[in-house]
Amino acid sequence: MGDAIRILHVVVNMNRGGAETLLMNLYRNVDRTKIQFDFLTCKPGAYDSEITEMGGIIHRIPYVSDSGHAKYIQALDQFFVNHANYRIVHAHMDKMSGFVLRSAKKADIPIRIAHSHNTSSEGGVAAKAYKWFAGTFIASCATHFLACSNMAAQWLFANQRSKVMLMKNGIESEQFAYSPLVREEIRRELQLPPEAFVLGHVGRFNHQKNHAFLIDVFAQLNREKPNTMLVLAGDGPLREEMERKVKSLALQHKVKFLGVRSDIAHLLQGLDMFVFPSLHEGLPVTLIEAQGAGLPCMISDEITQEVDMGIRLVERLPLADKEIWVHQMKVVMARNKSRRIPASSLSNQGYDIRNTAAWTEGFYLGISR
Repeated sequence: MGDAIRILHVVVNMNRGGAETLLMNLYRNVDRTKIQFDFLTCKPGAYDSEITEMGGIIHRIPYVSDSGHAKYIQALDQFFVNHANYRIVHAHMDKMSGFVLRSAKKADIPIRIAHSHNTSSEGGVAAKAYKWFAGTFIASCATHFLACSNMAAQWLFANQRSKVMLMKNGIESEQFAYSPLVREEIRRELQLPPEAFVLGHVGRFNHQKNHAFLIDVFAQLNREKPNTMLVLAGDGPLREEMERKVKSLALQHKVKFLGVRSDIAHLLQGLDMFVFPSLHEGLPVTLIEAQGAGLPCMISDEITQEVDMGIRLVERLPLADKEIWVHQMKVVMARNKSRRIPASSLSNQGYDIRNTAAWTEGFYLGISR
């Protein structure tokens, strides 16, 4: 194993978010005799034990929100001085990657990759201003620029567009292929009535994911179609507020809050429609997964067109008009289409993880020569 190139991935934590799930999909599928992944994190994460089992090392420093700016920068500087053996640092923290790559550059780490997974920063005015400042260091401190979509590239690297490479958010597509058997199992487990038409969403309960809008649209749909139910997987700061909202609409018997799930491939089989009204996104892995499971997807038109795999499952709708969402949902409900999709649908578009893993391996080996 001594010969494998060790790539240091920098994230806040390795929980089940989109970018983190992509990293794990890659990690499981690259040739680990050639490429090893290590991680610099700030908090414990759901994937930590799997990472160490696969031979990855997890380093930890306190995050800026816990330590303050000066101590955070000091911890980053110190980390890279102590770990100057890394030749490739790959930062996944959007604008905050600027601080990471600046410290790596100071320590003479030769290859410094900035990776954009989004199209906007989260947080209030102060947090956004701070992240904007961090982002100003990316252009001068990154040696390579990656993005999951054209919109994500435009947002983080507006002046470097010609240098950006797109890296597709691939998934293990055979895991998501529709199975009537799994569908029955998961619906039994979640106690979903056989005749129910089930809408689902997978995502963190934060402002970006727009759960309040989703619940309002569902409330309206359920008044007209009482056999509908809504399943929400994920956790986050706004979960309790959304649970209160559901109660206030007297929908607590129609909406299920599942928390964080490790079996999304199974969960998607039990749904009939996937709803994703985000305010902004890079290129959501969950939408690739939902199409892989043959699910019709209602998504906001803020999300890049690139997410559509061309198998007529994605409908992009404006957030300004809830009526359109309800109408389109009823149209889909009336259709009753087969869930089987052509086996090569995702790999033709480059969204099978084996393609992405092979590309990534070639990319790392190429830049490290």
